[in-house]
Amino acid sequence: MNRNSRTNPDYPDLAGLRLPPGPHRLAVYRGLRGVIESGELRSGSRLPPTRELARSLHVARGAVVAGYEMLVADGFAEARVGAGTFVAEAVPTLPRPADDEADEAAPPIARAGALGVATPDRRTHDILRRLVNRSMSRVEPRLFQYGDPQGDRGLRETVADYLRTARGVRCTARNVMITSGTQQGLDLAIRAAIPPGSPVWIENPCYPMARLAMEGAGLRLTGVPVDSEGLDVSAGIRLRPDARAAYVTPSHQFPLGVAMTMRRRLALVDWARRSGAWIIEDDYDSEFRYAGPPLTALQGMDDSGRVIYLGTFSKVLFPGLRLGYAVVPDGLLEPMRDLRARTDRFPVSVLETTLAEFLREGHFSAHIRRARRAARIARDVLAGALSPIDPAVRPPDQGLHLICGLPDGVRDTDLVARLDRMGLGLRALSPLYLGEPARQGVVIGFSGWPPETLKGLAATLGAALAAIAEET
Repeated sequence: MNRNSRTNPDYPDLAGLRLPPGPHRLAVYRGLRGVIESGELRSGSRLPPTRELARSLHVARGAVVAGYEMLVADGFAEARVGAGTFVAEAVPTLPRPADDEADEAAPPIARAGALGVATPDRRTHDILRRLVNRSMSRVEPRLFQYGDPQGDRGLRETVADYLRTARGVRCTARNVMITSGTQQGLDLAIRAAIPPGSPVWIENPCYPMARLAMEGAGLRLTGVPVDSEGLDVSAGIRLRPDARAAYVTPSHQFPLGVAMTMRRRLALVDWARRSGAWIIEDDYDSEFRYAGPPLTALQGMDDSGRVIYLGTFSKVLFPGLRLGYAVVPDGLLEPMRDLRARTDRFPVSVLETTLAEFLREGHFSAHIRRARRAARIARDVLAGALSPIDPAVRPPDQGLHLICGLPDGVRDTDLVARLDRMGLGLRALSPLYLGEPARQGVVIGFSGWPPETLKGLAATLGAALAAIAEET
């Protein structure tokens, strides 16, 4: 009998394991992790000795050893002294909701650490489903005709009430436009307010989708440095005194997470008033502030009508809703309405009615409290798990992501490519800079991920960095 074809009853026969492409150590890790997650290898199963598995898979024994070590580091396997390596008793997985869970909905399917993942909430899901059913049970004439490009008046009134109370925005329903999210609001604002070829300030580093939208519109971008006080207005004036607009995320700068100080806010508003420039204020996650009172929006400080304020329900509710809003100065209302009518006609009427009732009945404020509590727990778990990697990591006061610094000599783009092959969805910091990056790091989203997943993420990141250190 061929020695390689024999099986041992003490452990499963993995000779037929199909390895994915890539370096052998990662292929062994990903192949074994796949059969563990699928249930083909049950908890407590003993893995074959590294020498035997290497022979059956036709790879070096060192690749199997490294793959086993990664499985142990990520919590998928356990090494028992003198006994071997076994599938972990509690394999880390995204939890699936039980029928009686009141506050959890289906888990996200994005890769752990990805940005833009909202926190599932079964209670909110059930309320929205009931409100949609209520809307569809009535035969409303407006559902059978084209709507207002600016959005349903009822929803615009509730959004205006919320923004005046929660964010200090100066607005009525007249100036609110319902959008399909921040990106659409940004696109409409750019095309209505800023001619192609105009010079524009953008934060450096910056939100990449804003950069793409502006470059696609033919604008000439100047990256203005961001420090601990936010965008440096005086530096912007030195670098590009003739700028016609500035794009900023003042409440929680993306990606660095700093809040623009009052001194800088007033300087930016004064610059726009004196120069006749526009400020595009992207207030993408202001609901998630964990310490201190809410920050006042730039728009609420502006008495000259130079600020276009953008917001979204994607972060606080979920991106699949596809609803956001823009608060538009009087002079831009008609141009933006015309652009909306030509490109997207009007928002989804059924969802507008549903969201308006969700806000009016008090469900939105209750949801924010639950979502903020869940995000705070996730933030603290991730920051704690990352502290051995970057002692400077601190839980941010606001937002749904944080930045983890890297050891000297590690390129964040190379690390993120490696982590992508290991199943993580982190973003490299350096490509978010215009020009030479000022620092290396990884941007990690914690919203929507259970604590065990975040702990596993940190363990995988640590294992990847250790592997890089051994290779250099």
